[in-house]
Amino acid sequence: MATITALGTYLPVWGTDRARTITGDEDAVTLAVAAGTGALHDIDPTELTDVVIVSRDLPLLEGGNSAAVLAGLGASDHTRVAEVVGGAPASLEAVARADPGTLVIGVDVAGAAGAAAAFCGSDGGEIAPVDRITRSMPVTTRDTAGRRADYADPRLLRVRGVGASLERIDRSEPIVAVAGLAGRDAASVCDGEPPTLPATGASSALFALAALADERRTGRIAAVEQAAMSLATLAPGDIAVVRDERPARRVPSGIFAPGADLPIALTAYDRAFDAKLRLEAARCTNCGTLSYPPRYRCLTCGSEAPTETAKLPRQAEIYTLATVRVPVPGLVSPYTVTLVELGDTGVRVLVPLTGAEPGSVRIGERGRLVFRLIAVRSGVPDYGYGFLPAAGGNPEEVAA
Repeated sequence: MATITALGTYLPVWGTDRARTITGDEDAVTLAVAAGTGALHDIDPTELTDVVIVSRDLPLLEGGNSAAVLAGLGASDHTRVAEVVGGAPASLEAVARADPGTLVIGVDVAGAAGAAAAFCGSDGGEIAPVDRITRSMPVTTRDTAGRRADYADPRLLRVRGVGASLERIDRSEPIVAVAGLAGRDAASVCDGEPPTLPATGASSALFALAALADERRTGRIAAVEQAAMSLATLAPGDIAVVRDERPARRVPSGIFAPGADLPIALTAYDRAFDAKLRLEAARCTNCGTLSYPPRYRCLTCGSEAPTETAKLPRQAEIYTLATVRVPVPGLVSPYTVTLVELGDTGVRVLVPLTGAEPGSVRIGERGRLVFRLIAVRSGVPDYGYGFLPAAGGNPEEVAA
């Protein structure tokens, strides 16, 4: 049994009300950071001890994705991380069995994209595992190369998959929410009208918990992936829910200019990793000047003494910008780059525009920096930050 203190949800801005999609600057890691940041909004960072990421879409099968996720969350690199390959049942079980201090994140990229996270602490709503059925009905498959096969027999899955599992699982109490299924299939499992969820993969179990928390409903939740099924019970309790779900917008048109793969120098990648992904500047211990990226010599007083690390704010205002409309090898054009000033620090950083159409922002516009995939260099995801304008979002996010 675990106690859910807070939930965070995230949907990419692109797509439709029925299904969101990602563009080139988002992947499973950036989605995980966005949802996890919401769940940790009012949590003392020292309370976080473990992170569990559940997905079938993680970008790095070798080397792992944990360091980038921790950096994007601003969490200690001593935090334990588990990367779990799984869907809705795996996410629900990870939450129901989590120890205090654990952040569970479910992420979906293929199909309907989205992410949701649950932080388990000492207060909130208790959740307990009830039952599980593990069966195999592989009507849809995907190999390590990303090739998919769909046997396109929904009746087989409904009758011999979900239906047969329902006959074996504990149905002694009503099911109030279903993750992993949509439409009539979800309604056939649920006792009553199930919450409508934006995804059917690993994130759907956590989206279901957020829907119940919003409505202050409790009861049993079922999580389904093909023929596998898990049950958990959510008890009454106050659970904070932070949603980052802007209205859906159509993917902007653009032209991809083919080009050679961008090379990467792993030594430079390693030196810049913490400062770039954690958004940390160096503060001169002699005069207090901030420099980003960190420098060995202060630009103001010339001191070469050891510096202090200073976290930079995410609030940003556009100082100047440029929209590039000519084809650039390896990129989709047009695209907009912005030079933004961070809070009242005087630090300015050059970052791409994200979550808005190219050329749609102006000098002086305010927003925030969000964790994004900047490029893939020699197969290595290179993460950083993009400028997300406040327009269409929650103004409190910028003022916070």
